[in-house]
Amino acid sequence: MHKLFVGCLTVFLIIYAQAGRSADEILEQYKSLFAQQQKEFEKQRQIILEQGKEIEKLKSRLDSLTAQPSGNQQSANNAGSERAQQQSASTQPTPPKTATVQPVAKQNNQQVQARAETSNLPSGPVGQAPPKQDEKPRPPEMPRLSDVVGGVLTRQGKIVIEPALEYAFTDSNRVFLDAFTFIPAIAIGLIDIRQVDQHSMMASIGARYGMTDRLEIEARVPYRARFDEQRSRPVSIGAGIDETFNASGNGLGDIEFAARYQFNSGAGGWPILVGNLRATAPTGKGPFDIKYARAQGVPGAVFPTEVPTGSGFFSFEPSVTALYATDPAVFFANLAYNYNMGTKEKALDGSGDKFKVDPGYAVGMTFGMGFGINERSSFNIGYGHRHIFNTKINNRTLKGSQLDIGQLLLGYAFKYSQQTTLNFSVAIGTTNDAQDVRLSFRMPMTF
Repeated sequence: MHKLFVGCLTVFLIIYAQAGRSADEILEQYKSLFAQQQKEFEKQRQIILEQGKEIEKLKSRLDSLTAQPSGNQQSANNAGSERAQQQSASTQPTPPKTATVQPVAKQNNQQVQARAETSNLPSGPVGQAPPKQDEKPRPPEMPRLSDVVGGVLTRQGKIVIEPALEYAFTDSNRVFLDAFTFIPAIAIGLIDIRQVDQHSMMASIGARYGMTDRLEIEARVPYRARFDEQRSRPVSIGAGIDETFNASGNGLGDIEFAARYQFNSGAGGWPILVGNLRATAPTGKGPFDIKYARAQGVPGAVFPTEVPTGSGFFSFEPSVTALYATDPAVFFANLAYNYNMGTKEKALDGSGDKFKVDPGYAVGMTFGMGFGINERSSFNIGYGHRHIFNTKINNRTLKGSQLDIGQLLLGYAFKYSQQTTLNFSVAIGTTNDAQDVRLSFRMPMTF
């Protein structure tokens, strides 16, 4: 209306200014002005037609994006009202300048686009997360105390490289009696007292691969170094000084292969059960492959001049681990059976005779509790006990050769990054046959 008033005022001023002119001149000027206004009207009509085409395109796009009938009906009504408004606007007088119509066209386009975006919004509640896919329950992660207790199964397709370092120390006193008695407290023969200190270090590299989310396989190659010191004094022959023998050695240890499988998911209040199978190949130097020397002046005393780096036997150890999680604690238990295959070895006296050695089989149990401190740190405490039965030589049981190995187990794990974990553990011997202390450090890295 403002622009129309300005146009009328302009015409009035022109009429007033040309009042002194003739009527023919005024008529010609009006005709020229009318022709100009008609041209402007045609331009505006073309612009409105183009805007109508754009609206039709937006409407068809809106109909293809929305699937709700109510939304389609609403958009159609909106588009119809827009067309009606444009048609009514086209019948009204337009100002002589085209620049005044372009902002209106842009505003109409923005309104139609905003309506299209609004109609495409979901009609239901927003902010709800999509349902998660069912994930397979996995054993909780704990510091690794041994090859069968602790850690977590490797995910399918992942590879875990685990370098490890281990140090063990053993101090034992032995009394060797090769004699007979004819009255109490009087012995005829050799009485030998020995003190043995053993320092053992091992560096190993292991690799685990996840066949599935419930099955993993592992291989480990160790390198061992050991230093033994023995001090001996025979009592019955009146020796005045201690005989000291040192032996050391290093080399490849026994290569290990293992597989672990998760039997169940732990649903229904049941603990998660994981089956373990570990096999050891005698790739290291066994106790019958090393050299011995006889002590001078001590009858019957034989000492090794080098130390073994392996067991000398093939062994197989199946076991079952149970894990029961009660946040933030995880209770665990393991039952294991160890079978050692027999072998034939040469006698130490140099005669070349062979004898059959059947090392005793063993049964063991480990139990304890793991506790999560925070998202990156955890520790566990447990106890492990293993009983090794008597050894047989040429199918004859060697009495007194059974062993009881008990250890108090402590472990700590720190998650350094998403791919790397630092794992420390210590085992303290609680029986005479166990190592006094064993320190372990592992650093599993996931690829």
